[in-house]
Amino acid sequence: MKRLDFVTLRLFVAIADERSLTRAARREHLALAAVSKRISDLENQIGISLLYRRPRGIELTPAGHAFLHHARLMLEGLARLDADMSEYSVGIKGHIRLHANTSSVIEFLPDDLGDFMNRFPQIRIDMKERLSHEIVTAVRDGLADIGLYAGHVPAEGLDARLWRCDRLVLVVPQQHPLAEMPAVALEQALDNDFIGLEQDASLQALLQDGARRFDRPLRMRIQVRSFEGICRMIDRGMGIGVLPCRAVEAERLGLRLATVPLIDGWALRELHLVMRDYHGLAVPARQLVDHLLRCGERDRHAELSAQA
Repeated sequence: MKRLDFVTLRLFVAIADERSLTRAARREHLALAAVSKRISDLENQIGISLLYRRPRGIELTPAGHAFLHHARLMLEGLARLDADMSEYSVGIKGHIRLHANTSSVIEFLPDDLGDFMNRFPQIRIDMKERLSHEIVTAVRDGLADIGLYAGHVPAEGLDARLWRCDRLVLVVPQQHPLAEMPAVALEQALDNDFIGLEQDASLQALLQDGARRFDRPLRMRIQVRSFEGICRMIDRGMGIGVLPCRAVEAERLGLRLATVPLIDGWALRELHLVMRDYHGLAVPARQLVDHLLRCGERDRHAELSAQA
């Protein structure tokens, strides 16, 4: 496909959207004859029919659907490239791709990133919230520069460093029998229905592993996508859950919830920062790594001082 161009890609997307060569030509401000020739040349070039010509319009062949998928991705990439270059032209000095799990986003990143962006307003951070195993894969595949994820997820071959620690707690309705206990083990709660995250979330896997240690099933009643959803359903008496303590504090306003410390060893969880190679990062990304690690070290020292 040496002669494939973005005009033809946009034209093909327009044809797929409009299901008509005539309407696509009008949308792209091209003559109908020019549209027909471009599509014919494209099909000849790749040696595959992309369209079925019907009396009432056109339909995509199976190859056409595959081509459309890649055409959209390429046009989206071009749009992102144009947006990034436009930002550089008005003073942006760096672009960092950061992926983070939900715990990181809710508990720590608002303060950490706020401080960083106040210091470096000309650095753009493109942050996406992802599951921990997706974050490790994205960093390994070069789709993210930096990842923040639950440390029990394997990250072989990558540069992973301790960033933060968070404490998992049992979350129950205020009137629940366990609400008055000073601390509990997970085993004491396994007779209850649980509200949790979707099955592929790292926190959910950690909870399942904790239950298996007692050779007992985890009675999952409802699985949702967010910490907020878990808290609201616990507030309504649908079950109990296990969440990071700081995340519950952020979500509990107006909800009738109680948190009980878990004494299980895995309830003190590490959050790691991961990258492919620190020295291979661009300078802005290294600056963000240094800042995040300093923030984490500062908080750990503060916690140790408070315990002393």
